[in-house]
Amino acid sequence: MAETILVTGGAGYIGSHCVLELLQAGYEPVVIDNFHNAIRGSEELPESLRRVQEIAHRPVLFQELDITDRAALQELFRKHRFSAVMHFAGLKAVGESVQKPLEYYRVNLTGTIGLLETMKAHGVRNIVFSSSATVYGDPKYLPLDEKHPVGGCTNPYGKSKFFIEEMIQDLCRAEKDWNAVLLRYFNPIGAHESGMIGEDPQGIPNNLMPYVAQVAVGRREFLSVFGNDYKTDDGTGVRDYIHVVDLAKGHIAALKKLKENCGCKIYNLGTGTGYSVLQMVRAMEKASGREIKYRITARREGDVASCYADPALAERELGWKAAFGLDKMCEDLWRWQLQNPTGFSKN
Repeated sequence: MAETILVTGGAGYIGSHCVLELLQAGYEPVVIDNFHNAIRGSEELPESLRRVQEIAHRPVLFQELDITDRAALQELFRKHRFSAVMHFAGLKAVGESVQKPLEYYRVNLTGTIGLLETMKAHGVRNIVFSSSATVYGDPKYLPLDEKHPVGGCTNPYGKSKFFIEEMIQDLCRAEKDWNAVLLRYFNPIGAHESGMIGEDPQGIPNNLMPYVAQVAVGRREFLSVFGNDYKTDDGTGVRDYIHVVDLAKGHIAALKKLKENCGCKIYNLGTGTGYSVLQMVRAMEKASGREIKYRITARREGDVASCYADPALAERELGWKAAFGLDKMCEDLWRWQLQNPTGFSKN
């Protein structure tokens, strides 16, 4: 019997790529999503998952469900026997979290508490949590390893990830039969090489690379580069970008780790290499064969100069390592953007 895995928020960018990897690895994912960050397709499915079905040649079990709806969660857990949960559901825009802190805490924290309590009530005690390198705050040293201090977060989104990490760690300490893997993502970019699924930001992209791709395809006029006076080689901010398919494969490795009754484990998912904003622009120009216009503007509040991972622990303990480099990330992102100039929506 294939293991049944609950995937919360599985219609989003990272979630949908993980659902595809789960299907291809022989698992049975059951996906819930509330369409906050997903486009409706035909057949009652989010468009992203309809396409995942096409790529995998396997059906996806999906239910429209909000993570904060306790009664619906209970009903779902009565219906299925889950061996583990992959938890992606949550609000995730840094800027918006500063404007709407209560909404972020309500959805991300109480949603997760409800999920953990429902898991406990139904005897499901294995979870992979989608965390973020934002929990590290301003780096005290680089590269960032898992021992770096956490909690100096600069926004409610980052704080909510940090609080959830703390909750899960406390739960694993109190109840020894729980197993959790907390995955701290760096900057996921790119798309599945089919060009059929990828990142589809609603409205103006918050992240650099979707914005750069939209400039390249002609949807946006130019890129605003926030500051060129950082202490980096070219003065622009440096980040660790990781191919979303590599990231998804890290989740499969994490599921296997749970099988070892591992307790609570924390891993960085990054490449260990930092690239500046201008290096990313040049890489995207190379992949697309198009000029990408940009303007230098003032620094953005809360941005750090450099942030990149030490991924050695994940390699050692999960047997996972990022396989794809910058060229592949940009080529796959460009293929997705070119084939889907308006994302998943038809217009």
